[in-house]
Amino acid sequence: MKPWVRWGLIRGGVVAVVWFAGHVVAVSIDGLTDERMHADAAVILGSKVHEDGTPSARLVARCEAGRVLHAEGRVRTLIVSGGLGREGHQEAEVMRDWLVAAGVPPEDILVDRDGVDTGATARNTVGLMREHELRSVIVVTQFFHVSRTKLAFRRHGVKEVGGAHARYFEARDAYSLAREFIGYYAYLLRERR
Repeated sequence: MKPWVRWGLIRGGVVAVVWFAGHVVAVSIDGLTDERMHADAAVILGSKVHEDGTPSARLVARCEAGRVLHAEGRVRTLIVSGGLGREGHQEAEVMRDWLVAAGVPPEDILVDRDGVDTGATARNTVGLMREHELRSVIVVTQFFHVSRTKLAFRRHGVKEVGGAHARYFEARDAYSLAREFIGYYAYLLRERR
């Protein structure tokens, strides 16, 4: 290999590593820094439901973060968004039931059963926002997912969007941060559907 080619590959590799590291730091800071805003609604994104129909610890943490926003009066409406999981349970319905059992009035909860991914949640939420005259949201998910979720909502026309993270951490978050690097730029580059 010619020296100039090797030097170019080394420089390209250094740039890629610095870009990746900078992105991970920025996403982590954004995701772990909850905006202290008030909004019309909090959108809680779905996650795994166990085969017995109970929410996973990750999903409970998301629901609890949304419940706290509601209890503090920072949002008046909670939107739960999730699809039918492999385990055979509707994530959104399990989330709604958990929130009601935790003391949230059922009339303060809107259910999106078709939130199968981040883009679908953003798209479906925009429809619910129009229907219920909501203008601003706080997205509730894991810290590494907040930046991409806010991007998805902005791409679907939501101007006022903040983030709040679930207080649940596990070893696989490191893998998820790496996956979000790819996911964020895929969302950034693709056309809005």
